[in-house]
Formats: sequence, structure tokens, C-alpha cells
Amino acid sequence: MTGLIDFFVAHPFWLWLSVAAAFLAIEVGTGTGWLLWPAASAAAVGVVALLLPTSLPVEIALFAALTIASTYLARRFLRPALAGPDPDLNDPAQRLLGRPAEVVIAFENGRGRVFVDGKEWAAQTEGEGEDESAPTTGTRVSVVGVHGAVLTVR
Repeated sequence: MTGLIDFFVAHPFWLWLSVAAAFLAIEVGTGTGWLLWPAASAAAVGVVALLLPTSLPVEIALFAALTIASTYLARRFLRPALAGPDPDLNDPAQRLLGRPAEVVIAFENGRGRVFVDGKEWAAQTEGEGEDESAPTTGTRVSVVGVHGAVLTVR
């Protein structure tokens, strides 16, 4: 163990790169985004320690300042840019709301099948008992709801 301590004292940039790798490994495991910026800060301090002769207190202060600044800036400016206009991006069923669909099997008793976004779906009409206004094959409808694997159309 003393050999490792002596190595890190002689080559402090390896200490900071090891800290960066540890933060990054934990970040990959959790996926929260909170440890990404301390990992980047530790890597930056490692580069500074490689290029400039600095002491450990200066490196720790630089790490703290970089971590606070990068986390603040990322949360303030990067998060809105990454959020995007579609909050349901990872929920494909919710993305179907409002999309046009084509009836592929005529509706009987409020139930039929529609084709939307390259897939065929089971569907039901909003007013399930209205057979006189039931969509026929080839009719364009709009998706107004999703309940499991069944779309509600209008």
C-alpha cells in the first residue's frame, strides 16, 4: 500500500485520473448525471497536475472550483438543451397521441384495427356504442388515447 501512496505522491496526475475514472465508473452505473461533472473536473485537474507543478491543496481547491462551476453551468444551460420538445420520447405509446391513423379493419361494436407510424394497432372508438358513425376501412382517424396496447381513436 505504501508503494501506491508513494507512486501517487510522485505522480499526482495519476491520482486525479484515477479519481476521474472512479467517478465515471460510478456515473455509468447509476446514470444520474451528477458524477459526470466531478469526473470531468478530476480529469482536468489531472491534466493541470501533469503540465504544471502544483501542490495538493491547490489541486483540491481547483477540483472543488471546477466541480461547482461545471455542475452549475451544466444544470443551468445543458439540461434545457437536452430536454428537447418531446417529454414522452422514451414512451412510444404516448408519442402516438394526436397522430393520424388509417383504419385497416372496419370498426364493429366500437372495435377495429388501425395503422399508425408503420405498425398495426388494435383500436376502439371514443363512443364505443355508436355503430352508425363507425370508421370504415381506409378512413383517416386521429389517436386520442392509449390504454396498454389499444389505441382510442376519433
